[in-house]
Amino acid sequence: MNSTAPGFVHLHLHSEYSLVDGLITIDALVERTRELAMPAVAITDISNLFALVKFYRAARSAGIKPIVGAQLLVENPEQPGQFAPLLLLVRDQTGYRNLTTLISRGYLENRHQGRALVRQEWVMEAAPGLIALSGGRDGEIGRLLLNDRPEQAEARLKAWQQAFADRFYLELTRTGRADEELYLQRAVALAQRLACPVVATNEVCFLDRDDFEAHEARVCIQEGRTLDDPRRPRLYSEAQYLRSPQEMAELFHDLPEALENSVEIARRCTLELQLGKNFLPDYPVPTDESEEAFFRRLAHEGLMQRFAQQSIDDEEKRKSYLQRLEFELDVIVQMGFSGYFLIVMDFIRWARDNGVPVGPGRGSGAGSIVAYALRITDLDPIGYELLFERFLNPERVSMPDFDIDFCMDGRDRVIHYVSERYGREAVSQIITFGTMAAKAVVRDVARVQGKPYSLGDRISKLIPFEVGMTLEKALKQEPALKELMAQNDEVAEIIEMSFKLEGITRNVGKHAGGVVIAPGRLTDFTPLYVDESGGSLVTQFDKDDVEAAGLVKFDFLGLRTLTIIDWAVKAINQARASQGQPPIAIESLPLDDSEVFRYLQGGETTAVFQLESRGMKELIRRLLPNCFEDIIALVALYRPGPLQSGMVDDFINRKHGRAAVRYLHPTLAPILANTYGVILYQEQVMQIAQVLAGYTLGSADMLRRAMGKKKAEEMADQRKSFTAGASQRGVPPAVAEEIFDLMEKFAGYGFNKSHSAAYALISYQTAWLKHHYPAFFMAAVLSADMQHTDKVVLLVEECRKMGLRVSPPNVNRGEFRFSVDVEEGSIIYGLGAIKGLGEGPIDALNSARRSGGRFIDLFDFCRRCDSHKLNKRALEALIKSGAMDELGSDRATLLATLPNALQAAEQSAANSASGTRDLFGELLPGSLISSQPVMQVSAQRWSLREQLQAEKETLGLYLSGHPIEQYRDELRAMKVTQIADLQPDNGPQLFAGLLLGVRTLRSKRGDTMAFLTLDDRTARIEISLFADDYQQQRDKLIKDEILLIEASVSLDEYNSSLKARAKSLSTLDEARTRLVRQLELDLRGDALPNDFDRQLAELLAPYRGDGCPVLLNYRGDAVGGRIHLGAAWRVRPTDQLLERLRGQFGIDRVRMSYH
Repeated sequence: MNSTAPGFVHLHLHSEYSLVDGLITIDALVERTRELAMPAVAITDISNLFALVKFYRAARSAGIKPIVGAQLLVENPEQPGQFAPLLLLVRDQTGYRNLTTLISRGYLENRHQGRALVRQEWVMEAAPGLIALSGGRDGEIGRLLLNDRPEQAEARLKAWQQAFADRFYLELTRTGRADEELYLQRAVALAQRLACPVVATNEVCFLDRDDFEAHEARVCIQEGRTLDDPRRPRLYSEAQYLRSPQEMAELFHDLPEALENSVEIARRCTLELQLGKNFLPDYPVPTDESEEAFFRRLAHEGLMQRFAQQSIDDEEKRKSYLQRLEFELDVIVQMGFSGYFLIVMDFIRWARDNGVPVGPGRGSGAGSIVAYALRITDLDPIGYELLFERFLNPERVSMPDFDIDFCMDGRDRVIHYVSERYGREAVSQIITFGTMAAKAVVRDVARVQGKPYSLGDRISKLIPFEVGMTLEKALKQEPALKELMAQNDEVAEIIEMSFKLEGITRNVGKHAGGVVIAPGRLTDFTPLYVDESGGSLVTQFDKDDVEAAGLVKFDFLGLRTLTIIDWAVKAINQARASQGQPPIAIESLPLDDSEVFRYLQGGETTAVFQLESRGMKELIRRLLPNCFEDIIALVALYRPGPLQSGMVDDFINRKHGRAAVRYLHPTLAPILANTYGVILYQEQVMQIAQVLAGYTLGSADMLRRAMGKKKAEEMADQRKSFTAGASQRGVPPAVAEEIFDLMEKFAGYGFNKSHSAAYALISYQTAWLKHHYPAFFMAAVLSADMQHTDKVVLLVEECRKMGLRVSPPNVNRGEFRFSVDVEEGSIIYGLGAIKGLGEGPIDALNSARRSGGRFIDLFDFCRRCDSHKLNKRALEALIKSGAMDELGSDRATLLATLPNALQAAEQSAANSASGTRDLFGELLPGSLISSQPVMQVSAQRWSLREQLQAEKETLGLYLSGHPIEQYRDELRAMKVTQIADLQPDNGPQLFAGLLLGVRTLRSKRGDTMAFLTLDDRTARIEISLFADDYQQQRDKLIKDEILLIEASVSLDEYNSSLKARAKSLSTLDEARTRLVRQLELDLRGDALPNDFDRQLAELLAPYRGDGCPVLLNYRGDAVGGRIHLGAAWRVRPTDQLLERLRGQFGIDRVRMSYH
């Protein structure tokens, strides 16, 4: 840089976190700033500080001074909703607090069309500690100057100068945009008149000039426009890149003070953030007790209650529990975490007291006896050998982290309680950032470039569906994508621009369960954000940054299974109460129910938490769990590491005595006895180090972590420590080395036993419910999944296998959710699962039923239900689904009569309103008869196929039957396997099903292949059909037709379901032609017409050809015989022929025999 040229610092810059514009990533910005030898740089994203912590850390680590700021949108007091940009830069800690408060206030109090607007008076009140830049051409003063209103511009500048004193600057830019130079001239003149300093900026939105088009695409993606849209505003220029100081010096050679002021502002801005220090919220304790004393007292009282519940009277046992309690209390208090435990205890206690089911505790927190005593967790850590040091290591200070599972329905209630308890200004959920991922960005870019949708879709489908997939990886893995890019210029153009946009932050969301509680106002630690709907308050820092800023994260996780258990238990207890029986307490179940373990051993674990995948079922059948410890082991074993390492086979063989249990040293026996000598849990690694080598459990936890990281140098040090400690305890060095090797091998596969045990408890509870109360449990499971048709299909089939009847929806007995008919022991289909019906219409239906009793007929229903909530379309859905079967003779008649019933109901309502009595109104109450006769419309009863199709339309599945059922015997004779009974096997397997759908995909060679979804009521499966086969067979792929597929079957590791690759495909008619040996007709002489031969010939004639022979089994009064029709009368045994023959001679007199 020329020594006489002034320096320059960029003070107006939008990163990727501006969302509406900006293409600059933090790391790239810091790297370029260092390359350009600039001592400092600012990020001033629009209305947010999303990037602050990441930017601050990256810049400081690179030796660059980070300048924190934001571009705020200041509302025009004379035109509410209109705004102008104003840049605020943080000068010191006071300014930082003021800026976070100001930004938060915009989101909380003044959102307009999704934007957070701040009012001028707010900004002026928050001026201390902040430096303001006017916003240049587009700022309030700039617009007044360009609109030839110099007096007002001068007045506004004076007002800002009064608020900010010497910390207000008129901002000047030269980026080649309209009116910039005119504004600059007028602004400089105004600045001279009022002695206001000016500063040069470049309103940077991207790093390089070449990024302009990609940035325009980014803006268009956000706005939903295309690049060539003539109506879209062109707000940016290609000059808004990160110019070097030399370029800025040339650009502003006539205004050197504008450059010098950028450096001066950078000097004035010094913010020191205290990152990494935790600020715990205070728990309100009684005034006469310290927090520590209160904490210790509650823990002791809680443990005494646990003793009473579990009838622990043995003094030695109590002593061991109390010693562990005191040790943990000392560590927790010493680390300063007693308040954290009390807060977690408090909101869990509130949840339980207010009917919100809480999980037993997951993760390492279950290893704490203090947590157990305070009822934060529900597993006895000593009883299950869970270690506190795995959760909170006294030798390594780190925040405790309880992951708390709540029922999905109640989680938000608990968060609301916490907000009320600790103050809404102190509690918030946590933001997340969505990025432009590979598959999505190519679609977006294709759209904004005006390319055909099909082209973007084609490129996207060639990108593998994998977590962490990038365009670079896709081009390496998919030759077809690389080839398409080379052959097609438009594809190359899309991918080239997508590379520049991939990974850029696109939108914001809300963390699934993260909640922060501040010791004071949240805005002292993080700015706040509210989404466009205004419903979700979140921090502007993500989970990592919010913890770096000192806030403690609490995980409020929603677990669907807890909702299922809650629904099931409430329904069970309601039924038990009606029968005079005491309620069941799911949290107090004995964990040694032999019936439950026998049930589990059969592998019938569909819907059982954590045990329901196909692979897990196979593991269960091999392992044959017979105690709770075995369920804990199952949860830990069913992971890729153990499955691939041979650990699972060792465990099973040793459990069943097929292999000897061997311990390398006698001291390992008590530690590894429950796992048959296999090191399965991380806690076992820690215990071995403690017992064998004299480690404290804290240092043993450090060893476990080291083994997980596999750093050679660290492992060498640990090996020395371990062998030395073992040697001091008389363990031979060779044995110590072998044990260390074994620990090192299995540490990579070891699982957190605390987590496994907590989840095993929920697994046991769901298995117990499924075995002892199957209808109630399955009704709850179906309710939880009733919006997911594919899952409902599988669950209904599971009910059928269990011998449970799932009856159609019923307006007289059904509820929104699936329910149980206690007398019949059947499950009543949930009204909420009917497509097109929401909670409102169903609430109206149930309200009418509760107030007036059962519905008598269609008119009674229409008369009593609110027609505004239950309109004609909703009623049609109820009829088609079978929910109104009790109200009429059949569904076709009900549907035909519906218009008359609605009209009569309207007339009845009008009569009631005018005081006119309905016919019979004086004689009988409406609850006993329909209060007005309705003209019933006759209609032909639906065939089974029509009825099933109506159910499919409204329920998403066939309920009262399945189109394949009428062919079940025939398919069995063809040796067809049910889909649910298929096994992974490369050999061919023959199965059949109803074709639900076909999706096509371009292969790597550019050919079209197809994926078929078949359903045979027992299950569904996806079958791939390669390009050549697809072309040959595509005419047969008709929705709702029955197909027979011969295919190889394999396990899809991604979702633990089966998938198939077709070897051959045929329609049912084709299969009959190939497999039917002959068609037989049983004829009785006395039932045959005189012209039987002519009638039979007319029936068979249309179907003559390549097919099967026809055999007549004739029986008369005196004679009988078998008549084989000649080869000329071979027929194709189609559905149509079989229906005609059965209609003529009787269903049971027409049959087929097979090869």
